[in-house]
Amino acid sequence: MSELAAGQPERKGLRAWLTSDTPSSRGQARAVQLYLGWLAFSRNPLAMLGLGIVLALVIVALFAPLLATHDPLAQQLDKRLLPPGTDGFLLGTDELGRDIYSRLVYGAGITLYIVTLVAVTAPLAGLLVGTVAGYFGGWVDVVLMRLTDIFLAFPRLILALAFVAALGPGVENAVLAIAITSWPPYARIARAETLTIRKSDYISAVRLQGASRLRVIWGHVMPLCVSSVIVRVTLDMAGIILTAAGLGFLGLGAQPPTPEWGAMISSGRKFLLDQWWVATMPGLAIFIVSLGFNLLGDGLRDVLDPRSAK
Repeated sequence: MSELAAGQPERKGLRAWLTSDTPSSRGQARAVQLYLGWLAFSRNPLAMLGLGIVLALVIVALFAPLLATHDPLAQQLDKRLLPPGTDGFLLGTDELGRDIYSRLVYGAGITLYIVTLVAVTAPLAGLLVGTVAGYFGGWVDVVLMRLTDIFLAFPRLILALAFVAALGPGVENAVLAIAITSWPPYARIARAETLTIRKSDYISAVRLQGASRLRVIWGHVMPLCVSSVIVRVTLDMAGIILTAAGLGFLGLGAQPPTPEWGAMISSGRKFLLDQWWVATMPGLAIFIVSLGFNLLGDGLRDVLDPRSAK
């Protein structure tokens, strides 16, 4: 009882520290902001569902060797096109007798790899272009924004196809092509945010203290644009997954026998009427993961965007 009573004030003290209206340090202020954001996020059941799907994707990708029941590349021609639940094949087999479930599990790692690389490169490039254009203005803004308009004028998949056709098929080239075609929306968002804050009093105060333009952009303008970019990143993940699957479907992404979801749909489309599971299972995987990222993005938008507060 005494230990329980001792732990109760501890928990109350931590909660009071995380919900304080007058933080005593910068670290506490950030902790309070994160905690209150988490409380708001956790009250949204759809956002929590999206977070659960994304975390499940990460777990499946990390522990694929433990979760898979068969070798994803092993061919068993005597067991080709078996329906789900037959002979220990949970989701059936494909035209070469490979276990569809195991291929989906290993394919999660490829999907996560593509999403992570694009999420790291494209937003950073767009954030840099947008903040520089918005802060400097003038001819710098005109040149950078017209370049952005050129990229936005083409559909993402068509432009990615052009880049992959020039670079050659493969996962790395697909990631590079998707990243090159994904940065313009982030540049637009960052520029709009920069235009609203570059004349602010605190930016003027930083300049009066002798800070260089690079320091102002990197240390004071970019951090204020990050929340909007994070929301856009999570909402764009579904489109990135679909673009990667489209490249794989057309044979320009991951090459056989790599278990990539788009390529699996491509190889199973000819059996869609009779052996529907060959193409349907990877299609469901793409649908579920895309839905998870969309739900997560909606929840983050409600938390991070003050204009969406009700």
